[in-house]
Amino acid sequence: MTVRSDRPCEGKVAFVTGASRGIGAAIAERLAAAGAAVAVTARSVDSHPPDLPGTVRETAQRIEARGGRAAAIHCDVFDPASCAEAVAECRKQLGPIDILVNNAAAGPFRPFENLSLRDVEVTLLANVRAPLLLAQLVAPDMRARKRGWIVNVSSATAEPPQGPPYSAWERKGGMHLYGASKAALNRITIGLAAELHADGIAVNSLAPVAAVMTPGLEAVGAKQWVQPSMLEPIEAIAEAALALASCEPSFTGRITYSLPLLKELGREIRR
Repeated sequence: MTVRSDRPCEGKVAFVTGASRGIGAAIAERLAAAGAAVAVTARSVDSHPPDLPGTVRETAQRIEARGGRAAAIHCDVFDPASCAEAVAECRKQLGPIDILVNNAAAGPFRPFENLSLRDVEVTLLANVRAPLLLAQLVAPDMRARKRGWIVNVSSATAEPPQGPPYSAWERKGGMHLYGASKAALNRITIGLAAELHADGIAVNSLAPVAAVMTPGLEAVGAKQWVQPSMLEPIEAIAEAALALASCEPSFTGRITYSLPLLKELGREIRR
């Protein structure tokens, strides 16, 4: 089969978590535009919280309105059984998974004195256990076909902050727990890349260089701390995710950032 350069995911199935809004929805729509059949997954299937607009049904409808193929599937990354059911439903509706994008994330942003044990549990379940579990669920099909792509959406907060003096955002406190979970995800990414490389499976992590003003980021009050100069367009990380979801197997084990990756690969941001 000849693969069109503008549709490198033709004939492939992608599974994207946290795709009801924000970065996850943007990645799902970009992969669909590149030819993938996309399982759009999240907890918000037909309804959403009052302060977080967007559902996977709406994301799937946008994909289908442009001629793409999508399935809106419930997936609660806090629940291992729900993850397994979502993968099984994707196989039923679209076929075996070629591309896994672990985008769903959680993490309270508040000073460490105010963090509860539940806060720690929720952050590690969503940001560490779920990506590892979903990789375990999809790896057998990828190994059987000797191809696959796993993209773990990380964060610049995984990097130690510069200081002293520290920025106002760092002094406010709160991102250290989230950042620690993303640092763990980066290390898992490299470990999976080493274990799966011989099977033709590329595993990489991807983070925005700057903030992406998504509904989720606004909901935690980040807008008051983030200046326009600190933002990047959501299309940048969507394009970078596509690059990692269609790369050669040898391009693996990389901890990447959206804008530098696009520059390295000579890719333009598609609006």
